[in-house]
Amino acid sequence: MGILNKIFGKNEEKKESEIMTYKDFWDWFITKEKDFFEVIKSQNNIEANFFDVIAPKLKEINSGYYFLAGMSDDAIAELIITVEGDIKNIVFAEEIIAAAPLLNHWKFTALKPEMNLTSGIEMDGKKFSSENIFFYENEIEGYPDEIDITFVYENTIDENKDSVVTGVCVFLDNFLGELNFATQIDTFNVIDKSDAQKELVPVTKLKDFLSWREREFTEKYKNVKNFDEEDRFSVFEATLKNGLPLIATINTSLLNYDSKASYPWISILKVQYDGANNNGLPEKKDYEKLSDIEEKIIEELKIEDGHLYIGRENADNLKESYFASKDFRKPSKVLKKAMENYPEYKMTLEIYKDKYWQSFERYNVNQN
Repeated sequence: MGILNKIFGKNEEKKESEIMTYKDFWDWFITKEKDFFEVIKSQNNIEANFFDVIAPKLKEINSGYYFLAGMSDDAIAELIITVEGDIKNIVFAEEIIAAAPLLNHWKFTALKPEMNLTSGIEMDGKKFSSENIFFYENEIEGYPDEIDITFVYENTIDENKDSVVTGVCVFLDNFLGELNFATQIDTFNVIDKSDAQKELVPVTKLKDFLSWREREFTEKYKNVKNFDEEDRFSVFEATLKNGLPLIATINTSLLNYDSKASYPWISILKVQYDGANNNGLPEKKDYEKLSDIEEKIIEELKIEDGHLYIGRENADNLKESYFASKDFRKPSKVLKKAMENYPEYKMTLEIYKDKYWQSFERYNVNQN
């Protein structure tokens, strides 16, 4: 495939046709697809004639899009929309490709597919392949469903650790496919072969291992009911190192739920506000507006649809709202929409996998 291109393109063409929707993008693409096909097939100044043209158009829809382009075969050009493993943007890559038109000489793909890496890849003068990458699973006491993997690569030393980790990640991203690499492994590390503590398994067996663990996990939790206990919220107060107060309201009944792993996707919406005159806490106007925003989100992320509201935390001019879900796609859309609807606040979003909600162990709740 072609060159990976992050969407920080130029914006000279915006006035020509503003891109607001997936349909807008594909309608625009159709007007240029013949030229684009010839550019990709001939590799004639592909950066200026394709990457620099398409990049700003995609950015108008979502700044988290990346893309790859190349010839799938002699007659078909392929455009892959990728998000480089960013969970919160996966659904948007899937959506834009689902809206793509059927064109005779084009193939459109959401996320990097798994590839047959017979010869491996080369990065920074190092080769990463099935011949020199191995793995073994780590069992974590108290967390039986956690998939924690150690990857082993020969000649990993402190001086080249970063480049080795990057190379292993790029290999896995292509070997497993972007979606699988982003969602099937909970945590991992990379070590030198001399530091291995278990029998090494060839990386060629990784797909089968992950598929087996996923089936096992799905079977274990397929009959688990949605959380249906009455909500019990507790208020926590603390003092930050800078002396400012922290106030959190947490659904402590949820923290004692014995099937947390059935809601493995954690979403955190962070909203900045001006609390300079209130010790870093929101003043009445902001407090009421932020509460209203949160209530609207809770109404959309319903418990019957597989979502749980864990609680919120306010401190040092920042509010964090916490949710747990069975899947990451709807929270991605709902929370992105909230960010777009309230531009007066600076918001950021994190979505990640945390089967045992270790993110919230700081509350150290142990109630019956």
